Amino acid sequence: MREGATPPPPPTLTQSTRELLERLPSLHDVQEVGAALWEARRDDAFIAWVAEHLGPLLMRYFGAEVFGLERWPEGPALCVGNHSGGLLSPDSFVFGAALVKEHGVEEIPFALGHDVVLDAPALGWLLRKLGAVPANHGGAHACFAADRKVLVYPGGDVDAMRPSRLRHQICFGGRKGYVRLALREGVPLVPIVAAGAHSGFYLFGDLAPLLRLVGLAQLFRLKTWPMGVSIPWGFTLGPPPPYFPPPTRILIEVMEPIVFGRQGPEAAEDAAYVEACDRMVRARMQSVMDRLVQERRRRGRWAHTDWQR
Repeated sequence: MREGATPPPPPTLTQSTRELLERLPSLHDVQEVGAALWEARRDDAFIAWVAEHLGPLLMRYFGAEVFGLERWPEGPALCVGNHSGGLLSPDSFVFGAALVKEHGVEEIPFALGHDVVLDAPALGWLLRKLGAVPANHGGAHACFAADRKVLVYPGGDVDAMRPSRLRHQICFGGRKGYVRLALREGVPLVPIVAAGAHSGFYLFGDLAPLLRLVGLAQLFRLKTWPMGVSIPWGFTLGPPPPYFPPPTRILIEVMEPIVFGRQGPEAAEDAAYVEACDRMVRARMQSVMDRLVQERRRRGRWAHTDWQR
């Protein structure tokens, strides 16, 4: 800031956020958490409006059901989900609407998002109002300190844009930072598995080798560059823009929270232990995914068959 320049006014905080900050033990914590929550630009009133007015439409359109919400824990936790549907991710909106209905808007986690998505025109603005923050451990720590939950999709772009032949697979792409985060912060890990949202478009394959060759992988922190077909864009190279999803049935399950036997910075630096925890989490999530896939087949993969009931 230039010398003599007038500093910007402080952000206007909602009453719930003021009460949240007042519970923190020190001024440093208040400043750190306040900065993180302000950067999120989260708007709980907007989230509640979306859940109330669009939630029922989404649930009906996608024939969606969310199981296991009674397992939702109190206090801070790291929620870990599989990521489907490219930039659109309709299962995230379905889950959020169901969570608000069951537990209230205050329980919506702050979501760690990829910089490319959060900086996208319109979509980035929307996601920030819904509580997305840049994916880094500092922002997550601030949310945990405020007794809030954080949602992370470890697979990121690799998972969200995996080839359609892998649509029923948990694909974290070897990323284990979520385990280290949970261990370091000493919070329970809540797996959330969604099936069906990756059937709203079709991705043939990946041009990631070409991406690395021209240097875009390093520039944009991308690991994948898919080829696909979606409505209304037709054939696209690269991440498809937000598209119109057909009514593919979406089923979601909140699993039992996982509390690791060891916790703390020392456990987070133990590569073998982190590997074992990651392997266990993915195996449990894959087991639930397989069950949800079978349930989708039993009910019908497409939700339009429910509309006349």
